Amino acid sequence: MGIVSPGFQGRRRTGTPDLPPGQYLVEDFPVLSAGPTPRVTPDRWEFVITTETGDEHRWSWPELMALPGETPTVDLHCVTRWSKLGTSWEGVSLDTLLADVDTGADYALVHSYGGYTSNLPLDDLRDGQAWIVHRYDGEDLPPEHGGPARLLVPHLYLWKSAKWVRGIRLTDQDEPGFWETAGYHHYGDPWREQRYQGD
Repeated sequence: MGIVSPGFQGRRRTGTPDLPPGQYLVEDFPVLSAGPTPRVTPDRWEFVITTETGDEHRWSWPELMALPGETPTVDLHCVTRWSKLGTSWEGVSLDTLLADVDTGADYALVHSYGGYTSNLPLDDLRDGQAWIVHRYDGEDLPPEHGGPARLLVPHLYLWKSAKWVRGIRLTDQDEPGFWETAGYHHYGDPWREQRYQGD
């Protein structure tokens, strides 16, 4: 008979947080990008939400800064299996930006400077689940992490939190973004290990 009987799981390690399956903790903040880092200064930055009917809602950098801000502290989970816990951000909730947008759309296609896109159900950008963030850990968001502003959707794998965000197009049908056309999962829930198509 073995030393450990079948069904024995051992003691839960105290002080070790729950992580999505297959993830490991990091202390640093790895930088992963699909191409060169766009360099967009705040005076040239603009954010546009375009509805399914073509109506546009625009914000310049000063207009974004004038909106009520929030300071979410969230856990991040990358599809490459690292997780970083308790990250601190500052930005504007998508609830604030969508408040005056009249839409019946179910989906969003996020666009970034540099051409990157990412798709999400519109419901995942509402109800305090997503922000356009411009500060990280008390400092202006550096370009390598998506500055001057990025999308933050922490309940999904980090590739959904598009860096260098410049707009969102609302759509009636789900349209794959950059990584989704390369075989990544259309939704990307880390707790269900939705890394690739078919997961």
